[in-house]
Parts: sequence; C-alpha cells; structure tokens
Amino acid sequence: MRDFKAGEVLLINKPLTWSSFQVVNKLKYVIKSYMRNNPEPVSESIKPASIKPPTASKKNKIGHAGTLDPLATGLLIVCTGKQTKNIELYQAQEKEYTGTFYIGATTPCFDLEKEIDQHYPTEHITDNLIYETVLEFIGTIQQTPPLYSAIRIDGRRAYKIARSGATAEIPSKEITISEFEITRIAMPEVDFRVVCSKGTYIRSLARDFGEALNSGAHLTALCRTRIGDYKLSDALTIGEFEQSLK
Repeated sequence: MRDFKAGEVLLINKPLTWSSFQVVNKLKYVIKSYMRNNPEPVSESIKPASIKPPTASKKNKIGHAGTLDPLATGLLIVCTGKQTKNIELYQAQEKEYTGTFYIGATTPCFDLEKEIDQHYPTEHITDNLIYETVLEFIGTIQQTPPLYSAIRIDGRRAYKIARSGATAEIPSKEITISEFEITRIAMPEVDFRVVCSKGTYIRSLARDFGEALNSGAHLTALCRTRIGDYKLSDALTIGEFEQSLK
C-alpha cells in the first residue's frame, strides 16, 4: 500500500513538451484514482460517526520541486501529502544538466520555443576558444533570467509580459556553476554538462555563452540528470508510475 497522504517523494522522468504543471496534474489524477480504489482501513475501535473524511485537496496534495520547461526533459521531483512541506528543501539542492547549445543564432526565448531572430558569425570560433570560454562561467557569477520565464515583475509573470509584445527589465542575480564541461563539439552544435545552484537558467547560460564567444547561441536540448542525491536513472516515466500502482 502506498501512503500518498502521509507523504511520498516521487522521482519522475518528465517527457518532452509536457509542462511541469501538466505532469503534476496527471499524477494527481492517477493518485486520486488509486486512493479511491484503495481506501484507508478504519479501526474497529473508532466509531464511524467520529470519522471526518479528509477533503479532496488534503487527500491529493501534490507539488513539484523545481520547474522544467516544456522543451526540457529529465528529473522532476514530485512531493505528495505532508512531504509537500519539504519542497523548498529539494528546490535548494544542487542540480546537474546535460544539453546542446546551437552556436551562431539566437531566439527571443533562448531556446526552440520561438523562431531564430538573428544570425551571428562563427568562423572565428575554434575548439580552443570554446574550452577557454567555459572557464569564464565557473564559480559564482551574475546571471539575468530570460524574459520568457515565470519570474514575477510587478505581480505579473515575465513570460506573459513577453507574449504581450511588451518588454521589462529583469535584474541579474547571483548563481554558482561548480562544473561546466563540454562533451562534444560539432559546430554549430556544442554539447555540455553543467552542475549549478538553485535559480540557474540554462537558457540564459546559452545566451551568455554565445555572447562570450562574440557570437550568439540558443538552447536546443536540455535534460536534468540530478537534483542533490536524486538521479534521473532512478526516476520513472509517467506510464511506469501508473503501472506501479496496479
């Protein structure tokens, strides 16, 4: 028997194109069906009249510990029941990502959600320049989040401002990149692995990396492989999780 009300920590492999919100909604539906089919046993010493059935919201309390963009895949930690109180603890942990930068072109959102808006020269970019540029980003640095993000600006989500055609100034913030490794160079594509602190936007890293190369860049693939000690290799797909409850 699973006790989602007492609280569980679920490791989910988020599929491509799904939002984190969609994943949580799907799991909430699956868990609700499981709990309906597997009601909690009632002790004979407790009179039925004294039992107050929990509300649906308490039964199915659920939330994720760190958003992944729809075009990203990988590890999503989902907490249920009383474990939702620990969401901030999981969010604060170190994260690892792998992915691909496309060098020589940019998009307004720094990934593939929007069309390319500008092209840049790449003839001057050598493998050595790429490896040397990586060193500029290791350590504690300042980073400006994308306008296409869930950050609030004067009470509004930044992405809503961007999609309305307006612009807004987003202040930079301090982040830490403890590891930044180039794993493949096949221009215009560059594969990487990054270990970073909470609040790091890999899309912004793509933009900044392109600028540091005196060119441009955007993110074409991203996978979160680790959050703290939790690894993607231990995660279940949504389908596998659903099957585990049958």
